[in-house]
Amino acid sequence: MGSIQVRQLGKAYKQYPTRWSRLLEWVTPFLGVRHRLKWVLRDIDFTIAAGESVALIGVNGAGKSTLLKLITGTAQPTLGSVTTHGRVAALLELGMGFHPDFSGRQNALMAGQLIGLSVEEVAALMPEIEAFADIGDYLDQPVRVYSSGMQVRLAFAVATAVRPDILVIDEALAVGDVFFQQKCYERIRGYCQAGTTLLFVSHAMNAVYSLCNRAILISAGRIALDSSPREVIDLYNAHVLRQRDGLPPPAPVAASAPPLPPPAETETGTKAGAEAGTEAASAATAATPVPAAAPATIGSFEHGGARIEAVGLYLDDQEAATVISDRAATVRVDARFGQAYDDPHIGFQIRNARGEAVFMTNTYCMRQRIGPVRAGEAVRAEFSFKASLAPGDYTITAGVAEGGAGDGDFRQTLTRQQDAGAFTVLRNLDAIVWSGVCNLDPIVEVQRQAATM
Repeated sequence: MGSIQVRQLGKAYKQYPTRWSRLLEWVTPFLGVRHRLKWVLRDIDFTIAAGESVALIGVNGAGKSTLLKLITGTAQPTLGSVTTHGRVAALLELGMGFHPDFSGRQNALMAGQLIGLSVEEVAALMPEIEAFADIGDYLDQPVRVYSSGMQVRLAFAVATAVRPDILVIDEALAVGDVFFQQKCYERIRGYCQAGTTLLFVSHAMNAVYSLCNRAILISAGRIALDSSPREVIDLYNAHVLRQRDGLPPPAPVAASAPPLPPPAETETGTKAGAEAGTEAASAATAATPVPAAAPATIGSFEHGGARIEAVGLYLDDQEAATVISDRAATVRVDARFGQAYDDPHIGFQIRNARGEAVFMTNTYCMRQRIGPVRAGEAVRAEFSFKASLAPGDYTITAGVAEGGAGDGDFRQTLTRQQDAGAFTVLRNLDAIVWSGVCNLDPIVEVQRQAATM
């Protein structure tokens, strides 16, 4: 139970040159077709086994939502087939299936029947639905007066009132508040541990890392990569950066990220970034091309205008593979430029063993201007910091960009090298005992008051 099989799936929509062409095709079919097919999905082929948690990732317009509609049966494919085994509960478009003039309670009753529950079963589950949605008296008000967050609360509460065999979620939780999101993720994890198959679409990559053990990247209606969340998200980030720069997406790379922890000696580079991507570079005057080296990891790429030659972690000017938590450390990035640039910048990112970014910045975001560079010039950037990280394995990604603007955006990305170095953080036996992502080094004050009678 709970499996999904997609075989050679394709979906196309008819496009007509004018609004009258559709009518003419209907009334004069013997004169031939007057439309052309616009393919939004082609050659989609994968299997999701029972109990798997899979994320669908892609830029807006890639075809993710269309694929979910085909899987859930709300749309029909042009080619291929979808086979599901087990009861499917889906949260697709916000408010889908809710009638705006009916109350939340009435809509919950109808939505429960649509997912295969009887009227008696929905009525018995209504107290639990009401408690989980937590929208108070609004449950008996028309849905048209609901906020988007209230609609999501009710829709999720109904869809997950009974553990489904297959749970499909399409960005629905993005509009909920943080407390409700945490409650939803807790329920999803519980269902996945109990054997529910999860198909999850989200642009919140931390949620993908947390919930999914596999990911599929959809690009231009086709599968670009089906692999671990870490590799798929790396390639997705490269797609986003290159799309922003008006460049074609990088080809998938067969190699995986290096095992952890290797010595931090690799000569491939990593990422320049602040939260929005924080990497880019602008075309400038031509000059000496930098010798191209094939990127070693998925998500790495370079344009030829710049190349990262070395990335490493240093302690007291010595390259190191380990660092004790809370001790001073330096990330060193060496870059060489193949042409002149007016405003280049270098950045780095530290990621944990799951691939989640725990910190990233660059020279632009640190208000440190490198200045114009000439063709053939080499630049070294050293980022010194206190390694207040949790014990574990980490990788370093670095990148070079040009033309800083706003709060960490750039005109164009020159190069990005994923997981170019790696290191291990060891526990600091002299520090407080703590857990989490980083040591906030708190100071505690305790005040007591005498008991009053």
